[in-house]
Amino acid sequence: MSAYAPTYAPRVLGDAIPGERVRDALLTVGYAGAIGVSAQIAIPLPFTPVPVTAQTFVVLLGAIVLGLGRASAGGALYLAAGLAGVPWFAVTGGTTLGYVLGFVVAAVALGWLADRGHARSAGSVALTMVAGNAIIYAFGATFLGVALSLSPTAALSTGVVPFLAGDAVKIAAATALVPVAWRLVRRDED
Repeated sequence: MSAYAPTYAPRVLGDAIPGERVRDALLTVGYAGAIGVSAQIAIPLPFTPVPVTAQTFVVLLGAIVLGLGRASAGGALYLAAGLAGVPWFAVTGGTTLGYVLGFVVAAVALGWLADRGHARSAGSVALTMVAGNAIIYAFGATFLGVALSLSPTAALSTGVVPFLAGDAVKIAAATALVPVAWRLVRRDED
């Protein structure tokens, strides 16, 4: 067994890092920071106020890796710091706030699922991330539609459809990464 391996079977990948309180604080702040940094890689699209970012990948993969407590705290920290003035939202204003709220709700939902072992195999990671994306889309498109006075169909075509292909790529990447990481953690336990 590795000197850094936990003496118990970790529920989520974040549990495989030693030092409980310091680890949890660093992972929580790091998760919020990673969401903020991923928002800075924004590609504007001419037909929607919602840019393409790496945020959904970071939010969903991070929640799967960190579990409920750290993911929900990190998501809430990202939201609170952004509302307090930290300039790390991809777009300011009400049109995309729904996506940010969706990040927090998705982090809670996926962290909860991960804590219960629903994000270890490739299939379960894919399904979990699809569910997380649906949560983000529901909040994002709803707020976008209200902010811009769009019909539900227009809100979907503006705030969801343009992002489906990119999110499929993000889901494929996470589906490839998470099971490999679990195999590495299990190898350290031997």
